[in-house]
Amino acid sequence: MSNSTTTGTPPKSDDDASLSHGLKQRHLSMIALGGVIGAGLFVGSGAGIAAAGPSIVVAYTLSGLLVMLVMRMLGEMSAAYPSSGSFSAHAERAIGPWAGFTAGWAFWVLLCTAVGLEGIGAAAIVHGWLPGTPEWAWVALFMVVFCGTNLAAVKNFGEFEFWFAALKVGAISLFLVLGVLAIAGVLPGTDSPGTSHLSDFLPNGGNGLIIGLLASVFAYGGLETVTIAAAESENPVKGVASAVRTAMWRIALFYIGSMAVIVTLVPWDSKEVVEKGPYVAALDELGIPGAGQLMNVVVLVALLSAMNANIYGASRIGYSLVERGQGPKALGRVSGGVPRIAVLVSSLFGFGCVLLSYWRPDDVFSWLLNMIGAVILVVWIFIAVSQLRLRRRLEREAPEKLVVRMWGFPWLTWVALAGMATVFVLMAREPDTRVQLYSTGGMTLVLAAAGYARQRRRARG
Repeated sequence: MSNSTTTGTPPKSDDDASLSHGLKQRHLSMIALGGVIGAGLFVGSGAGIAAAGPSIVVAYTLSGLLVMLVMRMLGEMSAAYPSSGSFSAHAERAIGPWAGFTAGWAFWVLLCTAVGLEGIGAAAIVHGWLPGTPEWAWVALFMVVFCGTNLAAVKNFGEFEFWFAALKVGAISLFLVLGVLAIAGVLPGTDSPGTSHLSDFLPNGGNGLIIGLLASVFAYGGLETVTIAAAESENPVKGVASAVRTAMWRIALFYIGSMAVIVTLVPWDSKEVVEKGPYVAALDELGIPGAGQLMNVVVLVALLSAMNANIYGASRIGYSLVERGQGPKALGRVSGGVPRIAVLVSSLFGFGCVLLSYWRPDDVFSWLLNMIGAVILVVWIFIAVSQLRLRRRLEREAPEKLVVRMWGFPWLTWVALAGMATVFVLMAREPDTRVQLYSTGGMTLVLAAAGYARQRRRARG
């Protein structure tokens, strides 16, 4: 099963010719820049700081290095073979149709569920401002807006993400500037804390660092969207190459930099870090008026941006799977350069998750959340294995396509795989993440079995 030509129908053209190419380079650049600033950074990092203390900087650095390697591998393959199927199409080409089926549909479920979760989070913020309004109505409104945006034309998605990303980048850049000035003792009205909050670097020992590491790994999810979007840009190869090459400084600045600023400014065990969120706690420490509401606006934008991007990503992954004969044909219908049925189905799945959170929060919804808990790690493993196999083939058959090259190949690819295996082991050690690991594993095995059976049937046919 070394390649798709021997195990079934080969992937369709890399050009995704029936999709439009309405994304401009400025859209792709800002999607790449803003895509790294997700709701997980603003909201989820508080629990990691509470567990790991100042060592959260080490946790984000380690997981950030792993993500940089994954993005470099994905960038190498996506620059050589631009496709809206991204890693799913690469896995099919490198390993076999069953692998593309498994990675693609697992990620589709993850994105659609995330759409619902982000809608719930965004509605909760608006409900806090307008308490007399029902949260489900706000979720429905957001779904209609972003479903409509994605139905119209890909350039609409690009414009929304451009301005969403610009606001997120501006907000976190301002936060970093204010934080650094305060730490240096030159911000008017504030006293520098020095290193007083960093003295207890590992307050909860190794276990605390492990919890922080696991939280940080999943905060990086969503970076893959830029390689999906690149296939519909004016110059897919240039777009992917540019996005991947700037990934390192973006991760270092926005994630690791902001964690360093927060734990220096605010005591790690402050209740506000979890209750209000680490960024609000840090701004409150600086005495900036209206900090809480300001950050609520930024978090709302981050959640809406993620909804928009995930509806887009899910629809394109679904479309690509169908184009490669891996799903119901209806999802592959394109009109006006947009896979509109795929957009609708992805949005409806997301809203279905929202309804389940109200109707069956303790069983079905909880099971669904556990099932997607480790999907991003499964996808990363497919990316690494695919890159190991495709790189050798590219060097033999089409070396000119290696516009982006993985660093230290093949050793750093193996290092990344070892890192992923380590995260799996750490998840198995923690009761809270163990259930997610097993649930995701079960879904992955079911999809792999279905994909392999489908592959065998097509091979016999």
